[in-house]
Amino acid sequence: MQVAKAVDIIWASLERGIHYPEALKGQLTLTEGYRVQLGVVARAVAVGEKQAGWKIGLTADAIRRRFGVNAPAFGHLLESRRFAGGAKFSVDDIIKPAIECELCFVLGETLRGPGITRDRVRAAVTSVAPAFEIVALRGDMAADFPLGVADNVSQWAFVVGEAVNPYPRDLALGQVTAEISTNGQTVSRLRGTDVIDDQLQSLAWLANQLADYDLALEAGQQVISGSFNPPAPIHRGEQWEVRFSSVGSVTTAFF
Repeated sequence: MQVAKAVDIIWASLERGIHYPEALKGQLTLTEGYRVQLGVVARAVAVGEKQAGWKIGLTADAIRRRFGVNAPAFGHLLESRRFAGGAKFSVDDIIKPAIECELCFVLGETLRGPGITRDRVRAAVTSVAPAFEIVALRGDMAADFPLGVADNVSQWAFVVGEAVNPYPRDLALGQVTAEISTNGQTVSRLRGTDVIDDQLQSLAWLANQLADYDLALEAGQQVISGSFNPPAPIHRGEQWEVRFSSVGSVTTAFF
């Protein structure tokens, strides 16, 4: 299918609140799925949105096996969907809501692939912050991965806490732990190296992938770098908190 036509279909469907339109099911390659996603964000920017940055998903072997792929995936973040720690949301506004605990990195210089390395990313990062990604499980992404990519990899919003700035160059990301609690009760405690890819290497992957679409990781952009936990269902009346060792904590709540 022509990418321009698919962008038209997605855009018209979104205006009606429809995701995973029937006309596109089984019709896209993965490369086309990314080009459609990027075409949709370009339209959003053209009508007044601002792109805040990027998300990286599928950053653990187990989740990649579930989707039958051997690489992460990327989506985009919009400034209108960025919220400060403590933000509250109505569960009625989110299709099949779930929450993920992530780190959010900010870049101080533009990284344009190919050839971007972990060391180059490490030198370019200016800060890191605790974050939640709120995802909307709008369709069966495992059944049609390219269409899930076109649908922006389930992104709905992201919540960012206070940043550690400047970025601590000696931060051992693999040893960072995430203690997750709901309504004051700890539900899990996870260590980075056990559950997630190296985040700086993931950012290098993203910069190199974007180069395939004539894009770069731009200075000032924010990147949420993958979840420590599998998507956890959200229920009305819950308050969530994640405490990252050496980074800090962030909260959000749902009504």
